[in-house]
Amino acid sequence: MDGRGVIYRELNQALLRLIRGRKYQEGDRFLTEREVSGQYKVSRATANKALSTLVAEGVLEFKKGVGTFVRGGGLDYDLRTLVSFTDKACAMGRKPSTRVLARELVPIGRIPPETIQALRLETRDRAVYMERLRLADDVPVILERRHVPAALCPGLERADLAGSLYALWTGKYRLKLGGAEQSIRAVEIGRRVAHALRVREGSAGLLVTSTGFLEDGTPLWHERTLYRGDAYEFRNRLGGLHAVRPAVGTLLER
Repeated sequence: MDGRGVIYRELNQALLRLIRGRKYQEGDRFLTEREVSGQYKVSRATANKALSTLVAEGVLEFKKGVGTFVRGGGLDYDLRTLVSFTDKACAMGRKPSTRVLARELVPIGRIPPETIQALRLETRDRAVYMERLRLADDVPVILERRHVPAALCPGLERADLAGSLYALWTGKYRLKLGGAEQSIRAVEIGRRVAHALRVREGSAGLLVTSTGFLEDGTPLWHERTLYRGDAYEFRNRLGGLHAVRPAVGTLLER
């Protein structure tokens, strides 16, 4: 990372600490680009980049012609990068906590076929199954069900699963995370899950099915995680418009 990258990263973290320190409440007007530049002795371009990033991540909200404000309401799910629930909740000024509802080492005969395929498990392989309820300010917002190949994380079923799994994997197990493939669809929340999430049966939810990988492409986890529809917003940043060219030989070219 070059010098400009280091300055930008340090500024971004400094602004997050300022928001987390509760000096600013939900809905408060935040520092302007000029104020950030003067207070932290950085260029206007660097200040703009840091503020734009926090807006994209849902920490701040920009209102045209008015200014930038501390954002409240739902938590954010960043579709571009792996961000732990713990870090995201803290960045939004919320207190994260986790209840581990289930954890066990299971043989392949008790693993769903789609999970076996996603994790490329063989006949003698086992996986650690965990079920976790994630809360923000003591309000349940996520019910997470996840399988992890036991061979990659020995003793995971006995580890502290109440914090960030990303931190556990990169710290204790020295694994290098490469990313994840995921699909998202709207669902109605069933009775059992509705009880856990403290919502009415049939309420709107977002089901994320995801397979995570190490840098070398080895599957590390497969999950089916349900997010409360009234507590989460899924965000992404799109690039410019690209024309889609029809394939050679299609009716459009004939």
